[in-house]
Amino acid sequence: MSHFFAEYGLFLLKVITIVVAIVVVIGVAAAAGRKISHEGLDVESINKKYKALANTLRDAVTQKSERKKETKAEKKREKAEAKDASSRPRSFVIDFKGDLKASAVPSLREEVSAILEVAAPEDEVIVRLENHGGVVHEHGLAASQLARIRDRDISLTVCVDKVAASGGYLMACVASKIYAAPFAILGSIGVLAQIPNFNRFLDSHGVDFEQITAGKYKRTVTMFGENTDEDRAKLKEELEDVHTLFKAAVSKYRPDLDLDKVATGEHWYGTRALELGLADEIKTSDELLTELAVDRELYQLTYNIKQPLQKRLMATIDGMLEKVDAAGWRRRFESRLPR
Repeated sequence: MSHFFAEYGLFLLKVITIVVAIVVVIGVAAAAGRKISHEGLDVESINKKYKALANTLRDAVTQKSERKKETKAEKKREKAEAKDASSRPRSFVIDFKGDLKASAVPSLREEVSAILEVAAPEDEVIVRLENHGGVVHEHGLAASQLARIRDRDISLTVCVDKVAASGGYLMACVASKIYAAPFAILGSIGVLAQIPNFNRFLDSHGVDFEQITAGKYKRTVTMFGENTDEDRAKLKEELEDVHTLFKAAVSKYRPDLDLDKVATGEHWYGTRALELGLADEIKTSDELLTELAVDRELYQLTYNIKQPLQKRLMATIDGMLEKVDAAGWRRRFESRLPR
């Protein structure tokens, strides 16, 4: 009897663990959904944001009598700047945080469409990009959205504060100019396929796997079947073809790059990436925007899309996978640090 209760208790514990995990995932997804109060485009003046931050600090560190004088002077300047604002060139700022499926593309396409409707030749678009890469066609579409800006002869700048690798660099290279932080990761111009194979496990448990296709190469390397050298060779051929397309896209926008050096699948940190021509200048996005705010009007655009619960759940799972991928980058970075 005690053995029965022990087995039952273990079973019950497993069930509770699974239920709790499901509830947590649903809760996280629902919480993420509640953060978006509406669907549509939000526009924020970065100039006003910077001024508000500075004024908050001044209020805390400046004596009241001095602050009153400064406030009067500021109001006069703001009136003069308000008259002059309409004649100043504009910079439209977009944030793109990538994941394996480049799921921010629907927002990006709406943001780009809005900008193209109102941008003048003297305006520019700045994309603060953070992207480890992922699925080829998804990131190809993301790069195509940025290409729409270049095709309209509007200046496009990409700022990489953390990482623009693989599909992320496919997006970044479209820019007229790339700024990178000193330790930002750039490059990884290569293609990767990783597929676990469970064939021996299934075979040892007496499980047969059948796969029926029409077309010699409809399926090559598979997770459950027995892979042959011919299957692997075909997959390798396909990867090489994608790599050729990747290099052609990079070369189109950055023709001076030595692809033999940089299209090896390796990644480099900011200063080294600058030497190789993967970036144009070492500077963080914060430095760039504060410099531009002196002479330009800066507007941050965010297009919010409400997602159904199923998509929010999938986005949560993708986010977990992205964290695993990011951990891999961190391990690579840490392995190069002196100890």
